[in-house]
Amino acid sequence: MYSEEGYVSVAMMSANRPRFAAKDIKRGTTEEKVAAVDTYISYCGRYEVQGERVIHHVDVCLFPNWIGNDQKRAFKFDGNRLILSTDPAPDDEMQKTGHLIWERV
Repeated sequence: MYSEEGYVSVAMMSANRPRFAAKDIKRGTTEEKVAAVDTYISYCGRYEVQGERVIHHVDVCLFPNWIGNDQKRAFKFDGNRLILSTDPAPDDEMQKTGHLIWERV
């Protein structure tokens, strides 16, 4: 979600995430908690547009290492779609680029 006031909020998760056996989040097993974190990311903060890039200034995040840092994405519009792309990053012996497609409904 992008607001007109300049804030972004992102929450993404895998489909069909397993539920904890306990109904209390603090009583999940270590394995359940690891699976929950491995299948979810969220962050929010201010954003700004610079040319063909959007910069998310991260204030709150599930992954503590992103707090206080920027997430930079190339962007383009295609009809009702917003396509965000990461810069190429090394992963083992290959360069990988992530693409996220948001569609206005």
